[in-house]
Amino acid sequence: MATSTISEFKTLLSNLLKARFPYLYISTWEEERALSVIESVVKDEALIKTPRKLFTWSITKGMAEWGKKGTEETKVPMNALQFIENFDEPAVFVMKDFHIFFGAQHSRPDHQVIRKIRDLLPLLKRSRNPKNVIFVSPILAIPNELQKDVTIIDFDLPTFQEIKNVLKEMVIANRNSGRIMIDLSPEDEERLAKAALGLTLHEAENAFARAMVQDGRLDRNDVEVILEEKRQIIKKSEILEFIKSDLNIEDVGGLENLKRWLKKRNKSWLDSAKRYGLPAPKGVLITGVPGCGKSLIAKAISAMWKLPLLRLDLGKIFSGIVGSSEENMRKAIKTVEAISPAILWIDEIEKGFSGLSSSGDSGTSSRIFGTFLTWMQEKTKPVFVVATANNIDSLPAELMRKGRFDEIFFVDLPTKKERKEIFLLHLRKRLKDPEVIGDFQITDAVLEHLANLTEGYVGAEIEQIVISALFDAFSEERSLRLEDLERAIKNTVPLSVTQAEQIRRIREWANVRAVAATPNEDRMDYQKQSSKYEISPSSDEMDIKFARGGRAVDF
Repeated sequence: MATSTISEFKTLLSNLLKARFPYLYISTWEEERALSVIESVVKDEALIKTPRKLFTWSITKGMAEWGKKGTEETKVPMNALQFIENFDEPAVFVMKDFHIFFGAQHSRPDHQVIRKIRDLLPLLKRSRNPKNVIFVSPILAIPNELQKDVTIIDFDLPTFQEIKNVLKEMVIANRNSGRIMIDLSPEDEERLAKAALGLTLHEAENAFARAMVQDGRLDRNDVEVILEEKRQIIKKSEILEFIKSDLNIEDVGGLENLKRWLKKRNKSWLDSAKRYGLPAPKGVLITGVPGCGKSLIAKAISAMWKLPLLRLDLGKIFSGIVGSSEENMRKAIKTVEAISPAILWIDEIEKGFSGLSSSGDSGTSSRIFGTFLTWMQEKTKPVFVVATANNIDSLPAELMRKGRFDEIFFVDLPTKKERKEIFLLHLRKRLKDPEVIGDFQITDAVLEHLANLTEGYVGAEIEQIVISALFDAFSEERSLRLEDLERAIKNTVPLSVTQAEQIRRIREWANVRAVAATPNEDRMDYQKQSSKYEISPSSDEMDIKFARGGRAVDF
């Protein structure tokens, strides 16, 4: 949190305490940091008017006044709640890890404790002196009986300034000791602090410490060490995954319309964009024929924009093993916002949000979907969402409404020009050894010939054709030949044949709902060249010539 955000949290907390909200819930891993902020609020007369005593409770120490020892008998939760009932001075009671009595993560709820909490409710509201209870826990778990009585307060992860302060303290301490060589300019310190965004203060401190001890120095090159530590920590959540990509946007063949759209929005989250009154772009939904480069585009955007790429696994959001589904989504959103600007990639989004109308999960899917849609519509942090989808029939209609995504792009079967580019990319990528190249030359005539033979083939199929041809050459210990590629093409049955009806259905949907990722001039050229698949709708194959999907909009 920036200083203004800390101030906002303190103001919100003080208002809730003054309004005598009986039960508040702060879900955070940063117990010490949360307690420090709570302590500063309850002692600040300017915020709370009536200063209050601060008590903390844990199952190991019992109920203890701030800075003092707890009592043995109050380790029992019922006795601790009785202590709150009998205490007759202005006070705030912080209950640590009380979720274990609420039935979190498949544990059995303690109904006697829950009943006692409900019995306390009118007493807290009518108490002569104000008293409030704050539950602090890394897990958000509220039993159904208390759903209407507990108010949840968001406690954000530390922001750039807080992490920078931790870094400065560590730098000063190590400069005084002389054990670690510090070679950081103010700009380098900023880069390291930004690299640690999304971590708790404790995790950030550990990451900086690791960078220092790794080679006995701390300099600008340690950004990668911080990011690696960050990847490991995020990986523990099992929901968000860091994707490291060294792809370039030029490594994606074709799709020039989509590329131009993306290039125009590069750096739009920086302060320079504010001069034009521009908001940060929300994201894109990329749908289309399987194997045509949708996932590749997501990785290329990260490399082009030089932003971290996080993949959200919707399957694990709904996993009971990881924890509460609603809490999983909430924490995933908070984490990706904390490290913004960033790119959030949701692959095959239709699989995660299919079957929303069914009641088999007691409405959990609908609530998760609603949370995600609301965030997409109202988010202010620069998080660019890249969602990919193959089966458009499963996409909920609400997802396509204006305001969720900036644009919906349709990726069709590659045109002749695009197929030439894809062949060129994969041949150049793999043909490095002069003995493997031999007499084979990547000329425009060769690319033209291969593109003509692969009408109706997707990019993934073209890649496998190149690999298959190289395996033929490898097995005979010779250089690559054109006939190897021709044979591989002949032995491949393209998706445009095996999934003709599905592709036709995708195109019909895209004609009115999506923008073509391929520019109009390339599509027209494709239609002029195409004749092989010009067939009637009743045929078993795909009508490629006149059924190109996606609206003809050029950027």
